[in-house]
Amino acid sequence: MESLSLKSLQESNWNKADQSLTVKMLQEFMYEDIIQPVLIEEQEGVSFYEWKNNSGTIYRFQAKARMFDSYYVIPESLEVLNDEANLPHSISMLLSIQMEGKMTGTTAGHLIKEYLHTMVADTHIDEASKRSEDLIKLDYAELEGEMTGHPWITYNKGRIGFSYDDYLQYAPEQQQEIQLSWIAVHKEVATFHSIEGLNYEAVLGQELEAETKELFINKLRESGVDPEQYYFMPIHEWQWKEMIVTLFATEIAKQKLIPLGKGKDHYLPQQSVRTFVNRSNKEKFHVKLPMSILNTLVYRGLPSERTVIAPDITRFIKNIAANDSFLKDECRIGLLGENATMNVDHPAFQKLKGAPYQYLETLGVVWRESIYKELNTDERAITLAALLHVDHEETPFVSELIKKSGVTAEQWMEKLTKAILPPLLHFLYQYGTVFSPHGQNAVLVLKDDQPERLIMKDFVDDVNISDQPLPELTALSDELKAVLRSEAPEGLTQFILTGLFICHFRYLSNILEEKEQLPEDRFWEIVREEILAYQKRFPQLEERFNTFDLLKPSITKLTLNRNRMFDYGYGDDDDRPHASEFGTVTNALYKPIHVPNL
Repeated sequence: MESLSLKSLQESNWNKADQSLTVKMLQEFMYEDIIQPVLIEEQEGVSFYEWKNNSGTIYRFQAKARMFDSYYVIPESLEVLNDEANLPHSISMLLSIQMEGKMTGTTAGHLIKEYLHTMVADTHIDEASKRSEDLIKLDYAELEGEMTGHPWITYNKGRIGFSYDDYLQYAPEQQQEIQLSWIAVHKEVATFHSIEGLNYEAVLGQELEAETKELFINKLRESGVDPEQYYFMPIHEWQWKEMIVTLFATEIAKQKLIPLGKGKDHYLPQQSVRTFVNRSNKEKFHVKLPMSILNTLVYRGLPSERTVIAPDITRFIKNIAANDSFLKDECRIGLLGENATMNVDHPAFQKLKGAPYQYLETLGVVWRESIYKELNTDERAITLAALLHVDHEETPFVSELIKKSGVTAEQWMEKLTKAILPPLLHFLYQYGTVFSPHGQNAVLVLKDDQPERLIMKDFVDDVNISDQPLPELTALSDELKAVLRSEAPEGLTQFILTGLFICHFRYLSNILEEKEQLPEDRFWEIVREEILAYQKRFPQLEERFNTFDLLKPSITKLTLNRNRMFDYGYGDDDDRPHASEFGTVTNALYKPIHVPNL
């Protein structure tokens, strides 16, 4: 068996993965106030800390204070003393936090499993890692497989549900092309939804070659059923084996679900694990499928109510951009429409009051427009997450882009903010609508290795609207309002303040200061200047600027690690967990007005 080779699990690789995770835990746990290390001394902007657990183990390290009340822990400075647990330092630290009474044993136990899964993945990634100068040449889909996961969440590759063989076959960093399996689903149990002008036959005609379609039709006839009564639907092989065969056994027995075989096209999984880019034909849809693994904060299914309404959300978002010259002509924002979907509800769980949400998200598909159809010939795309990647030689991906672009780091950063902020701000201020522009949903378009414009994706999960009575939202249908999450002004601005600035720019600013000598305060001043430039351009929206205030002194601190560790644990509730809140954080964009002494 391939899994028995375990070539990446060498002691040096394992220790490196453990060291990296421990440093990340110290850095993020300080930010989230999970641990309170003692400050020993400060020298030239570097602070020397100690954190001692109940067993007497001492973690000594150096850190630099960063804006947004965060820290950069210097990786090579970590020293662990008196650790007699004979465990990885990261696991020992987790046990220390649990012993202090801050976490249940059940939560800590499952979290240990997620940390071990994460470190195993990290050893594989390190073993096969490429240099940043080579990474910047990679295609969008290939580059996704080189990424290392969420920058903030410490258990970022837990993927509970995957065996090691599953990991080797399906994890994005393994870059194994797969062929999607197909099933026939009776029209009594499945629903098809699409944007106007696109029907099921057109989707199938594009996604499934005629020869394979005819083969599938013959299989149905041989089974004694009428092909006209069925939809054809792609499904991930893992989901079929691990979830569908047992959960939908009744439907399979009654021939409401019939397995057909694999399609011919080859796909690469992206960082989300459940989204696939067609490698056989780049212009075909990207396919998003439910995979009932627990990764980061949630099970990676497809929520039924959002899958059904996804084409309507696409229509809503695209209609805004199509009728707004600033978005369409100046920003040239790209929007990857979720043009067609299918959904199959589970008959029992759908009727169960309080059913665990994972069982309501098991069978469906979203067909999303291809990124490649959105690009001009002189453009290429990378997810924003790629800008945070640092290779095994400690060379940042973004440094190689800056070097190749021929502009300074400051100029490159100015182009970045000009490319991505104006369209996000316009959707927020003018239309009371936000995306979740984190590193995977936000796609940066490059031209001559410089930031050019923004493409947004993943509407089905991450489009949110204001709860304020804005005239721009009055035309929304009741169905859309019931599914789209309505947020109060602070909640809406959190998608930019935390989702983009804290979850992404916080790390990018550190890379540019450490590696490109762009001071952190100048970084955030560039961001602030772009926001103010937008506000100057649209003075008629001044009331909205105050309502959706991105420049206020402090904001509620969202805490992604606390989410799992203290608030939600591993409970199987009827709703996806929402971000935890703990205290406040100083806004790096706030600048007090200077009033001169009279």
